[in-house]
Amino acid sequence: MKLKIAKLPGDGIGPEVVEQAVKAVDAVCRHFGHEAEYKFGLVGACAIDAYGDPYPEETHSLCMDSDAVLFGAVGDPRYDNDPTAPVRPEQGLLAIRKKLGLYANLRPVETFSSLVDKSPLKKELVDGADFLCIRELTGGMYFGEKGRKDNGDTAFDTCIYSRFEVERILRLAFEYAGRRRKHLTVVDKANVLESSRLWRQIARELEPEYPDIQVDYMFVDNAAMQLIRCPKFFDVLVTENTFGDILTDEASCISGSMGLLASASVGTHTSLFEPIHGSYPQAAGKDIANPVAAILSAAMMFEYAFGLMEEGAAIRRAVATSLEKGYVTEDLAAGAASHSTSEVGDWIANQIENNHE
Repeated sequence: MKLKIAKLPGDGIGPEVVEQAVKAVDAVCRHFGHEAEYKFGLVGACAIDAYGDPYPEETHSLCMDSDAVLFGAVGDPRYDNDPTAPVRPEQGLLAIRKKLGLYANLRPVETFSSLVDKSPLKKELVDGADFLCIRELTGGMYFGEKGRKDNGDTAFDTCIYSRFEVERILRLAFEYAGRRRKHLTVVDKANVLESSRLWRQIARELEPEYPDIQVDYMFVDNAAMQLIRCPKFFDVLVTENTFGDILTDEASCISGSMGLLASASVGTHTSLFEPIHGSYPQAAGKDIANPVAAILSAAMMFEYAFGLMEEGAAIRRAVATSLEKGYVTEDLAAGAASHSTSEVGDWIANQIENNHE
């Protein structure tokens, strides 16, 4: 199979970790007889520097013409420390989601047996945790009307959702729950927010169409507590954009490192695959960032974009072996010998190609 992949490394550690993901993709292609064709695009701060636009039309056309997008990260301290900046790198990520129609962000959260002791939570709480967070990605407060008034002294951000937006993400969540353990948790703030009441109303309307799915409802503040208190309760969790952004970062504590969590953004056009950790500018260029989340994002790309499940599994096995053998970057080494970003990428690629069984 020929795989047309848009490569958007972005900012900070994005280029370094995407490079390791590409090594894994190439190793899979060599072993399984596929051909990967990459085309490079700018996004984020580097695109602002080059075009004055965090998601230029050239990059969008590239994404539309590709089978999948392998994405790094966006963000730069120059903009983090300037709240008045009219154009920001993060606007590029919002634009790519909106223009590609990527309305669902899928973030699997699972533990690795070799790393359960590295989680800040007790082993008995996290060992065996395995759930999928589904975050609505193109609506809500991030895309609603926003602005300032009263000479700039009052600010507002509007959370708005339509029935169409809510129903399509909830149907997707029901379908994924049906493929897993048939348990769906809908997270909202329906006791306070009108938009959340719409979410809950539509979820209740859909329940009879999925009689084999156990559905429960949880306010977001309680969900934040339960993710830490009993993460093994969850199977599929679905929520709106802002709540999902916060809860999925919180869930990274369960696995022990944000550098382990991959994600897929799917919708009406080309799907996008990215690590959740952000640009981490303090580590940029030092060859110390954990590439595992980016590599696991490549595994999700094979599975979700191309339907190549064995190829994705080969990447997952290689990653699990690297963690078991302690061939990891410094964030997971815990005082033991650590390896560089590129060394871990090379080791995993070699494991995929030569020892995948």
